[in-house]
Amino acid sequence: MTKNDAFGVYSESELPVFAGARNWKRYFANRLRRYIAGNVLEVGAGIGATTAALCSGDEEAWLCLEPEPRRCAEIEGKIDSGLLPSICRAETGTARDLPSEPRYNTILYIDVLEHIEDDLGELVAAARLLAPGGRLVVLAPAWQWLFSPFDAAIGHFRRYDRPGLCGLTPPGLSVASAFYLDSAGMLASMANRFCLRSAMPTAGQIRIWDRLLIPASRLLDPIIANSYGKSVVVVWRKGDV
Repeated sequence: MTKNDAFGVYSESELPVFAGARNWKRYFANRLRRYIAGNVLEVGAGIGATTAALCSGDEEAWLCLEPEPRRCAEIEGKIDSGLLPSICRAETGTARDLPSEPRYNTILYIDVLEHIEDDLGELVAAARLLAPGGRLVVLAPAWQWLFSPFDAAIGHFRRYDRPGLCGLTPPGLSVASAFYLDSAGMLASMANRFCLRSAMPTAGQIRIWDRLLIPASRLLDPIIANSYGKSVVVVWRKGDV
């Protein structure tokens, strides 16, 4: 376990385990790419697995901001070796460490905000970095009643529902879209919350979720109008002035 003042406590084993969830990453990338353009800031970039899923290389620039120096160095190695697009660069720190210029057209928090104790303060800090017309995108684990030993073990302070996350709207921003993803995956979260109570899913459990439940979610989510799911997404837009 590692302690970071901005991101609380997080597990060193979490990111490698979930890095192999390729269907999940393709799924949320397909839903989120429409909101990503221009100069991009990815907060809590981890080991770059989400960057690889979301960055097309057509963006103007992509800053991978990561508070843990070892992870930042790993991202730098992937950029140098061509595993991540050359428009990417890595920097150690948090959104509160960045100057007010340059401004970003897109700011991403992908499975990150739940690790930050002062989530509202974090979003306010991010909002000041947005260019007019820019978008702030948050994907986070959904439903506090699903909070499990796994959440606690990897440093989650909370889970969110759509109204609660929308309620964190920073001044000057408005909600452009809000929806749930991975309805079938809720079954896995419910099993862990009420039966398994596992502090860390096994690689086999991740494979079952990614290979069986994510394809099911891709079919079910549109049918239920993205009204339930294991993850919640909110996209905010900054005013043009």
